[in-house]
Amino acid sequence: MRPLTEEETRLFFEKLAKYIGENIKVLIDRPDGPFCFRLHKERVYYVSEEIMKKAGNISRDNLVCLGTCLGKFTKTKKFRLHITALDYMAPYAQAKMWLKPNAEQQFLYGHNVMKSGLGRISENTVKYSGVVVYSMNDIPLGFGTAAKSTTECRHTDPGTIVCFHQADIGEYIRSEDTLT
Repeated sequence: MRPLTEEETRLFFEKLAKYIGENIKVLIDRPDGPFCFRLHKERVYYVSEEIMKKAGNISRDNLVCLGTCLGKFTKTKKFRLHITALDYMAPYAQAKMWLKPNAEQQFLYGHNVMKSGLGRISENTVKYSGVVVYSMNDIPLGFGTAAKSTTECRHTDPGTIVCFHQADIGEYIRSEDTLT
């Protein structure tokens, strides 16, 4: 487990800022102690500094994971967020979409969100910005990329895609062996 390099940090923060903007500072400087991001086996983990220091006694070969996995770097050195990051992104999301009950299941199966399934959308959502997808009961379901801005969503056909699927809570079941 090691700190991220400058390039890895830049890629990671760019991806995270797409969803939560300047609120990245809130993740690092928390009232319950400082937290940090560490890389282990191409995955970025979010862990308190206190636990990280205690884990220093464990050899890297024996360490499976530490903290919460926020995502991983692909072979082409791009960063991909995992669904395990949703609990940390949802409270600080800048753009949000709420799905109608009939569209929730389709999203949880990994499909994009159509205009007909969109319940509401936060104001000033920009096209191609990161959005956190909620149920109408304010339960975070996953995240994606806005295919249309807020104003475009109001004037589009019901069959138009308004959000590209990135990750959903159904991945806990579909991909449980690759999340750690």
